Amino acid sequence: MAGNLDQIVESAPPERLATGFEFTEGPLWHPDGYWLFGDLPTNRIHRLTPGGQPVVFREDTGRANGLTFDLQGRFIMCEGNNRQVTRMVAGGPVTPIARNLDGKRLNTPNDVVGHSSGSIYFTNPSGRLPAAGQELGFSSVVRIATDGGLKSLTGDLGYPNGLGFSPDESVLYVTITRRDQACIQEKERGEVCRHQLIYAFDVDAQGELSNQRVFADLSSAEEGVPDGMKVDMEGRVYSTGPGGCWVFDSSGNHLGTIKLPELPANCAWGGPGNKTMLFTARTSVYTMRMTTPGTRIPRAD
Repeated sequence: MAGNLDQIVESAPPERLATGFEFTEGPLWHPDGYWLFGDLPTNRIHRLTPGGQPVVFREDTGRANGLTFDLQGRFIMCEGNNRQVTRMVAGGPVTPIARNLDGKRLNTPNDVVGHSSGSIYFTNPSGRLPAAGQELGFSSVVRIATDGGLKSLTGDLGYPNGLGFSPDESVLYVTITRRDQACIQEKERGEVCRHQLIYAFDVDAQGELSNQRVFADLSSAEEGVPDGMKVDMEGRVYSTGPGGCWVFDSSGNHLGTIKLPELPANCAWGGPGNKTMLFTARTSVYTMRMTTPGTRIPRAD
């Protein structure tokens, strides 16, 4: 396994594919050969074919952030402002598939990953909701089972954000942006926040989570927080965070930080051989080629 960024990153510097947005997030590669990503403040999802110009794919998204596919290839979207997870067949209607947990409204669904069983996992932080609007009272990872049922799989995680499975799906990684509002104040004062972490959980045959532990510590006073993440086929974890995209080996050792012209918030695998990583970084989107392919989104075919 490669042990440093020079062996992991094939192409440098990053290539900027498009710019002029307000805050890009939620990247996703479509197997038909194009990228999708959101511009959160404008409530749009854009479509971008490499070498082309971005076009609006969907309007009025409810601040859709995390995007993925289910086993049938339908779009799954975390609509934070609408407090729901939705599903869409390309060109078709948008259907809510998660709105309530144990009879209470979800917080602000943020990021999402699919499992080869057909279950869908999403983070449900409460940090952007006023206290009066929080019906659940905690932030966790939630699973949508194949029968449509919802279950919270963790205790309160503070502000859970990005998600990623290990190549064999035996481990689920969860980025923790912060513990509480005091962490925001620490960062504003230029102090080191000690609650910028990646947790790891074991995943059993029924899709339940156990053995919560700290996989990596991203504590830093530098601008940025643990956010979106992806995993490659050798088990390396790529997590956007303070100063760039942090890369860890499968044991949690920090191999280095990929620097970009703008601070990235999320990343996704795609392109030829699934070796291209798209970074959503503030006003722009950038790509870099890696030497190892990323894990693929499970499909039924």
